[in-house]
Amino acid sequence: MLNELKKPFQYKKIDLDKIETKKAGAYSFQKPKADNFWGTVKRIGRYLAESKGLLTYVILMIVLSSAMALLGPFLVGVSIDNYIVENDIGALGYMLIALAVVYVLHSLSVWQQHMWMIRIAQDTVFKMRTQLFRHLHKLPIPFFDKRQHGDLMSRVTNDMENVSNTLNSSVIQIVSSVLTLVGTVAVMLWLSPLLTLITMLIIPSMVFGMKWITKRTSKLFKAQQKNLGELNGYIQETMSGQRIVKTFSQEEKVIADFMEKNEKLRGTAFWAQTFSGFIPKLMNMLNNLSFAVIAFVGGILALNGMISIGVIVIFAEYARQFTRPLNDLANQFNLLLSAVAGAERVFNIIDEEEEASDEAEALELAGVAGAVRFNHVSFSYEGNDDTINDLSFKAAPGETVAFVGPTGAGKTTLINLLSRFYEATDGEITIDGQDITTVKRENLRQHMGFVLQDSFLFEGTIRENIRYGRLDATDEEVERAASLANARSFIEKMPDGFDTKLSVDGGGISQGQRQLLAIARAILADPSILILDEATSSIDTVTEIKIQEALQRLMEGRTSFVIAHRLNTIQNADQIIVLDHGEIVEKGSHDDLLEEEGFYHGLYHSQLKQEMQTTS
Repeated sequence: MLNELKKPFQYKKIDLDKIETKKAGAYSFQKPKADNFWGTVKRIGRYLAESKGLLTYVILMIVLSSAMALLGPFLVGVSIDNYIVENDIGALGYMLIALAVVYVLHSLSVWQQHMWMIRIAQDTVFKMRTQLFRHLHKLPIPFFDKRQHGDLMSRVTNDMENVSNTLNSSVIQIVSSVLTLVGTVAVMLWLSPLLTLITMLIIPSMVFGMKWITKRTSKLFKAQQKNLGELNGYIQETMSGQRIVKTFSQEEKVIADFMEKNEKLRGTAFWAQTFSGFIPKLMNMLNNLSFAVIAFVGGILALNGMISIGVIVIFAEYARQFTRPLNDLANQFNLLLSAVAGAERVFNIIDEEEEASDEAEALELAGVAGAVRFNHVSFSYEGNDDTINDLSFKAAPGETVAFVGPTGAGKTTLINLLSRFYEATDGEITIDGQDITTVKRENLRQHMGFVLQDSFLFEGTIRENIRYGRLDATDEEVERAASLANARSFIEKMPDGFDTKLSVDGGGISQGQRQLLAIARAILADPSILILDEATSSIDTVTEIKIQEALQRLMEGRTSFVIAHRLNTIQNADQIIVLDHGEIVEKGSHDDLLEEEGFYHGLYHSQLKQEMQTTS
């Protein structure tokens, strides 16, 4: 470990996509694209405006604290010239009382502004986070299919936290700094225009320095947030997939990939913080230089009787107050850039187009029998080659239709089209003769039950997870559904039975038990159409039998679509549709397809041979 610490601290070349080194200097960056900084600030301002009453009070407290901060040094200067030099101890005592009142008022106003600004900040972030979360649930499935879930989590948590931290402190600092700056300059001009001019000479240096650093920092902060989102997403995926990682002994690869992403974040964070950290250092240097010049020139003026010692003391303090707001603004620069970059990432999600609204004349299905028809349906993802090409078939009410084919054949796509997670590019899909594009999406999906490969369970009790199928179900209905799903026996062996709490995604119970709970959830929903995506994972024989029995009960009397991975489970299907490259290559019953000795025949016997080799 000691040897590791002794190694030089090195960073790989930063690849930020658009950032590159140039010959112009040691560190030079490509001019950043417009990130709509002020547009984002205005949008945050609209949220703040909803608390304008409290915000007005906070601003009044900031004005009071700024006024008290300006009055304090002035009273000190007056005391030096009029009471200390004149040795008027009595009057000096009154002045000390006045100073005490000033500083008490200053402290109270600062406390008030901070307390209520925190309230405003939390209200604002609450509204933003609520809007973001609600909007996420209105976005179409394709949006989530194209994005890393960890990155979305980072926007809801990390980016919102950055906004919260900045609103808690930066708004007060900015307003207070501006007021203090204006008041200080006014008093300084009144005391000594010459010394004020000398103090002002540092402003061009500050502006130039901040502009130079800003151009290099804003893009780095955005890259930092992007890399943080990617890292969070990767961590979430690997934590969720630990069983797979360990099964295939991929720990070293996962760690190597993590280190690469972590190194990328470390590099961008290092340069972002380094460049932004230049600003307060620059401000402090110019501040000290200004103070030294004022002391020197003020001393000369005092020796020539042009100003008093008290004025020099007052002016020196105001000069420091003049640069202090600039220092405060510089210190807030990190938070401000990071928060605006984070807010922009949040607004980018909020600005995503919601799932298309149902037409005003959209219908609601009632008393669904379950007759489903695909009529010359085609579909492609984002203009690519057709995933589904001119596909037609029909399922009578109560029939079981199984989809078979290699990975990428289009099995899952058909289910996505039927449930309108995606819309067909050509053709028509009907239920009981009604085109599903004329049906309200929510109503359409209410008539469908899903039992998928990954039986996702929410954090909560077993009872709550089953009730997710129908929220108004009674406890008796929940327990009956569990019995029909062959899940009751294992549930009652749990520490608290149906009230046993599950961790996220059902941690603590087996894959087979998760499937039984998913089946119970579907039974409780009582859908007219069932969609079943068989689990590919290995399940013990006893649980497998329970699952098959539960599925038979669930499928009875319902139109069922099964994405089959193990062909021995679909031998009793009314139809088996064999897909390859988005087209139907074979269709028929299990026996008919075996007699044809085609694609299905080869696939079936290949699986049968593998099973025999495994058992032997």
